[in-house]
Amino acid sequence: MNDAIPSNRSIQISCDNEYDTLKQVIVVPPAFMRIEEAINETQEHYLEEDGEAMDASIAQQQHREWIQTLTSRGIEVISLEAKQALPEQVFTRDIGFTIGNKLFISNLKEETRQSEEQVLINWLKQLQIPYHRLSNGTIEGGDVIVDGKTIWVGLSSRTSKEAVVLLAQQLPDYDIYPIPLRDDILHLDCVFNLISANTALIHPPAIDPTACQRLQETYTCIEVTDDEQFHMGPNVLSIGNQTVISLPENERLNTALRAHQYEVIEAPFSEIIKSGGSYRCCTLPLWREK
Repeated sequence: MNDAIPSNRSIQISCDNEYDTLKQVIVVPPAFMRIEEAINETQEHYLEEDGEAMDASIAQQQHREWIQTLTSRGIEVISLEAKQALPEQVFTRDIGFTIGNKLFISNLKEETRQSEEQVLINWLKQLQIPYHRLSNGTIEGGDVIVDGKTIWVGLSSRTSKEAVVLLAQQLPDYDIYPIPLRDDILHLDCVFNLISANTALIHPPAIDPTACQRLQETYTCIEVTDDEQFHMGPNVLSIGNQTVISLPENERLNTALRAHQYEVIEAPFSEIIKSGGSYRCCTLPLWREK
């Protein structure tokens, strides 16, 4: 992991789906992670429950151990600089998304997070890596799920219809399907996530019934319970070859995944999920290899 990126580093922009072998990914360590004012339902819950919400030192240790898990599997982890003024930076999935050979910079909804985009842009400019951005509306990477030429986009409080229309205009060769979400759901990947070409994790009560039916007709869906959804069960990270990283607390779900012939790597992330995101939220994949 390096904060200073050598000019000769080979960066590839290529992600055709959510489940091919992960090769390069961007993260930010939770060096300044804190919850002072809740900006989502999960944060509100933990603030009300114990006041301080999270133990920052444990969060940092869990993140380091998780990075070691990724690198042990041959994944190149690129760490951007953590800024003290940006406590939510750990959730790098939100600041961008890769579709095919295009890297899009998000338009973040929350004002407290909008400067996170500039950290990524500065890094891309340093390496002269091209990127794309929508001119209007808000869109965050947690709402964008890629499956070949099919793109599922959550309509949440963070991603607007206007942005989805603009994304479709920039990707005329793709089929873009908006997925309306229940008001309390932060992003699509909190209730729906692809783990292979034909299998997905899903929490039907949080998804518009018509859209949910389309997803269930398209994939073999493993349903998660209300408790598993709250504890970020769908937000596993697929790293390729039917292997996922999942929270050890979600025992029933992990047993179901193994029954479907998935390798499940359990990695502690209990402090980070208190801010409303898990493994997928904490990664911005640049390159997946078939």
